[in-house]
Amino acid sequence: MKLSDLKIIITGGAQGMGAYFATKLLEAGAQVAVGDVKDELLAQLPAGIHRRKLDVSNEADVVAFVAWANEQMGGLNGLVNNAGILRDGLLVKKDRATGAVTKLTTEQWNAVIGVNLTGATWMVREVVAKMVETEQKPGVIVNISSIARHGNRGQSNYTAAKAALAANTVTWSKEFAAFGIRVGAVAPGMIETPMTQGMNQKARDALVAAIPVGRVGVPEDIWLGVKFVLECDYFNGRTIDVDGGLSM
Repeated sequence: MKLSDLKIIITGGAQGMGAYFATKLLEAGAQVAVGDVKDELLAQLPAGIHRRKLDVSNEADVVAFVAWANEQMGGLNGLVNNAGILRDGLLVKKDRATGAVTKLTTEQWNAVIGVNLTGATWMVREVVAKMVETEQKPGVIVNISSIARHGNRGQSNYTAAKAALAANTVTWSKEFAAFGIRVGAVAPGMIETPMTQGMNQKARDALVAAIPVGRVGVPEDIWLGVKFVLECDYFNGRTIDVDGGLSM
């Protein structure tokens, strides 16, 4: 698809990669609707972007947002499923000094699964349902997965969500083919965003040292992958790793 033909939703778009994607799409002539729980940051997006508070973990909020975006843009043919959070922690940990055993909490698990998997799934469901209802085709969905989907220490919740999202990229590409809708995914490595800036410094330094290209990625690196998925009509049902060669 041509970027200028897109009427597209971006979740988690108030800052970081989502805000970058929204700006690049607007510059390319697309119509863009951005949702984020941090509604105070939405006002900082460039003029011309439709914006509204969105909590993807709230099913009713997702349904209302998609209906609103479709009305604002006069149609809907794309989604970048970008919203995501971290609540890292070892599943089971023993304190070396005290011997105390701690466990990943239900709250940590549910928060990440609720946003990164359940919320992403409801977004796909509602966007595709709207496209089918309005007979809008072609359409395209880009899921933002992660190289952590292969497994990463201290990220049981995040790994589970991002692995499922990559697997369902394949599932949905098959289910939605009859509707003329493609589904692809981009899996970032370590990217400079507000989320990764909050990492433990020791863990961050160790991770950067393991990246073969020798640097942390920037949103532009991931945008190039997203742009490819959006534009290449022969790309479907696959995940692109954009990680500087990092292996987890």
